[in-house]
Amino acid sequence: MRIRDLGVIDDAVVELAPGFTAVTGETGAGKTMVVTSLGLLLGGRADPALVRNGSARAVVEGRLALDPASPVVARAQEAGAELDDGELLISRTVSAEGRSRAHVGGRSVPVGLLAELGEDLIAVHGQTDQQRLLRPSRQRGALDRYAGEAVAEPLARYREVYRTLREVSATLEELTTRARERAQEADLLRFGLEEIAAAEPVAGEDAELAVEAERLGHADALSSAATLAHAALAGDPADPEAVDAGTLLAQARRAVDAVRHHDERLAQLADRLGEVGYLLADVAGDLAGYADDLDADPVRLAAVEDRRAVLAHLVRKYSGAEGTLDEVIAWAETGSVRLLELDGDDERIDELGAQETELRARLADLAAEVSQARHAAADKFAAAVSAELAELAMPHARVTFAISQVDDLSGIEVGGRTVAYGPHGVDEVEVLLAPHPGAQPRPIAKGASGGELSRVMLAVEVVFAGADPVPTYLFDEVDQGVGGKAAVEIGRRLAKLARSAQVVVVTHLPQVAAFADRHLVVEKTNDGVVTRSGVKTLSDEERVRELSRMLAGLEDSELGRAHAEELLAAARTARAR
Repeated sequence: MRIRDLGVIDDAVVELAPGFTAVTGETGAGKTMVVTSLGLLLGGRADPALVRNGSARAVVEGRLALDPASPVVARAQEAGAELDDGELLISRTVSAEGRSRAHVGGRSVPVGLLAELGEDLIAVHGQTDQQRLLRPSRQRGALDRYAGEAVAEPLARYREVYRTLREVSATLEELTTRARERAQEADLLRFGLEEIAAAEPVAGEDAELAVEAERLGHADALSSAATLAHAALAGDPADPEAVDAGTLLAQARRAVDAVRHHDERLAQLADRLGEVGYLLADVAGDLAGYADDLDADPVRLAAVEDRRAVLAHLVRKYSGAEGTLDEVIAWAETGSVRLLELDGDDERIDELGAQETELRARLADLAAEVSQARHAAADKFAAAVSAELAELAMPHARVTFAISQVDDLSGIEVGGRTVAYGPHGVDEVEVLLAPHPGAQPRPIAKGASGGELSRVMLAVEVVFAGADPVPTYLFDEVDQGVGGKAAVEIGRRLAKLARSAQVVVVTHLPQVAAFADRHLVVEKTNDGVVTRSGVKTLSDEERVRELSRMLAGLEDSELGRAHAEELLAAARTARAR
């Protein structure tokens, strides 16, 4: 993580590693800016007062190594981000005027996306920033993972039934609430189908009738034209003197036939005149037949026009102004299928109602099974956390789970009560804390002071370790108000948590820092600024000096160094167990 112009930090790089990283330094050196930087990267509120004096903006950039199967990868790629060798680059800029910008994988994104990704990336436990597990929904999910198969198996069956019930209930509600609309739709369909059935339309009929109407409407003109054409080709019996095309063609053929034997080319032309004669005779005969067959029938024409009007009405009503009779027929076929569906709804409503009743009963049995498994896991969890707190200077603190249900008359019956239900069952889950004997258990966010809350969350995270898959934990001032053996126990538990996750701790206690796998120290220059070299990873010798400073206030005190070496040795031995 690179930090520029944030608080007292000018330009510094913080290299976090797997396992347990401790961050120490003199008071005011800028340790809190490390926590603040992580908060900004993960969508925290942008305060322009954080921008270093004289700078236009503060910038925090981070490189995250992620599991390819992590939901963070999928969500980032969905937002257009690209991975760099399997790592995700994120950045946050805060201007002195208060404007804030965020980038993920090279793509500008809303700041809210950083907060969304942070939900699955890091658990922050600090004086004013206790995230994630303080929300009941997270506490329920963590408890379910802690319980393992005892909850997972019945909960999976519950969710399957829940999904089916939702589908059945949605269909049933649609059928029952839209009964009137469906009845109206059925009436309209029935009327339309009866109207179409009464007309008995035939596919393509409208086109055939249009042709017939055109012919009948112009029968006189067509007959006159055919008669005149026949007379022109074959002669007019009423005018024997008139010259027709057949006579002229016969004269032409006779003239050519008389001399065809003198020239082959002319003989060919004579044959073609013969062919024309045959064709002319056929056409003349067809014209005569056409004229004889053509009958001006006003009655038939009226019937055709009436039929066309009926079909045009159907087309306008059931197909549209530009529609066709074929579309009307298709509408009738589709409408018949839909009418069968609507007429069968009453029977279907009865079937769905019976199915819904059966599913609700099955869901209630599974919800009770899930709830029972949660209670058993909660008792085990509460005992484990209380035992952890006893070692963290909170010997009288007691943690319990409040598992309750909300009455809802539209819910399912569990344990003699009708309660609300959802995809996670019927239980509302919340972790409660009684910090001392006689204290009323309260939600952990309200039942402990800042320092106590960090220790409570450390105990919770240690017990949940491996069950709540968050890759990184950040603890700020988890050791406030403790020392001696309690501080050693805090360090021991942080090291234990670091076996399954990355743990970053800002601390002022050497007993805690001694358990770290990596030790970072934040140092200011003489002018009070933290520069790039001001956040450094300590070597073994430098760790001894830093722990000596933290123990005795003197880096080179022989007694302090001896104590620091002893503390490191004890921590290494404890971690090896």
